[in-house]
Amino acid sequence: MAFKKVASNIVNLSFTVASEDGKYGVNLTQAIVNGHSQGVALRAINGAKKSAAIQLDPQALVDLRDALNEILSEDR
Repeated sequence: MAFKKVASNIVNLSFTVASEDGKYGVNLTQAIVNGHSQGVALRAINGAKKSAAIQLDPQALVDLRDALNEILSEDR
């Protein structure tokens, strides 16, 4: 019989960007296990409800970053 011990270092990160009253916005979550990302999920917040989690792969995150940078760089 073999004995095996598994210890995991799990970190859950959560970022919420919301309107001033906190009713509307988005929530990004990431699970990191033993230093490796297990994925990123995005949820829309609409009032008291949250949408289903949308799993984003690394390329989708890069595309999201680029889109936000382009929107924010435009003259207002």
